[in-house]
Amino acid sequence: MIILGLILLIVGAVIDVSILWTIGIILVVVGAVLWILGSLGRAVGGRKHYW
Repeated sequence: MIILGLILLIVGAVIDVSILWTIGIILVVVGAVLWILGSLGRAVGGRKHYW
């Protein structure tokens, strides 16, 4: 999810489409939160680890 967010950020910046930039930021933030929760041992989406 983080990688997809970064790709959308880059594409949105290159072709100057603000909706891609916004979606990219949201995906990066959500991916980072899930990654942090998973690395702390919390169950994310019913799984013990998120990857």
